Amino acid sequence: MRLGYGTNGFANHRLPDALAVLADLGYDGVALTLDHNHLDPFGTDLRERTAEVGRLLTQYGLSVVIETGARYILDPVRKHEPTLLHTDGAEWRIALLERAIDVAADLGADAVSFWSGILPADVSPDLGWQRLVANCSQLVVYAADRGVQLGLEPEPGMLVDDLAAYLKLQADVGSSVLGLTLDIGHLVCNEPQPPAACIATGAPYLVNVQIDDMRRGIHEHLEFGTGEVDFTAVFQALTDIQYAGLVAVELPRHSHSAPTTARDSLTFLRRFSS
Repeated sequence: MRLGYGTNGFANHRLPDALAVLADLGYDGVALTLDHNHLDPFGTDLRERTAEVGRLLTQYGLSVVIETGARYILDPVRKHEPTLLHTDGAEWRIALLERAIDVAADLGADAVSFWSGILPADVSPDLGWQRLVANCSQLVVYAADRGVQLGLEPEPGMLVDDLAAYLKLQADVGSSVLGLTLDIGHLVCNEPQPPAACIATGAPYLVNVQIDDMRRGIHEHLEFGTGEVDFTAVFQALTDIQYAGLVAVELPRHSHSAPTTARDSLTFLRRFSS
């Protein structure tokens, strides 16, 4: 497996500078969140700008996954909205994800990671699920046509909030293109089983791993060693399933100290991954 860092934790850096810092520290890859200041998916000349990012990734020897959880990329007021579940605006979320798939194809990314979204107040759970299945089925076709792997991430508080919900969605969509992203902190926060058991259960579908520390029942991404994650057990479980993808640090609220946090995170994780 390879260690990476999420660019959402470098929000105050230009993307070329963030990539240079991470490569210099010794990271193997990046989880690239498409955002206004980092390869804006709705800006002009996306193909040309993507090609320049690709040249930098090659220069630095960094692999990449594409993340799509930018807070205000679609709406300047409503964080993370609209989603695939909304009555109005779901087409914008689909447009974002299709552009992310295009970027992933151009960059040769390991996967495109995304989530279901929070169920809107005016949408019933049954209708929300129907929309999610239909929209994921559409995205699966789009991704398959471009040779791109998707990784849906269970997120606390969202319609797909745990591994069981992902497995139900995977069965309803019925395509291996709809892989799984696991955030290790979320497993401690939200799952009834320990992280190692979740990793083993999700192994047939696992295409992307985010890593952070977290406490039970509190959805707050913490620096390593300040939460309740048993990292020895986590990395042993990843080794047992022969996971060979990116394990990327997910600390989106630490941009104020990005270079230091990235350095300390790599030092910590190398104790368990080597």
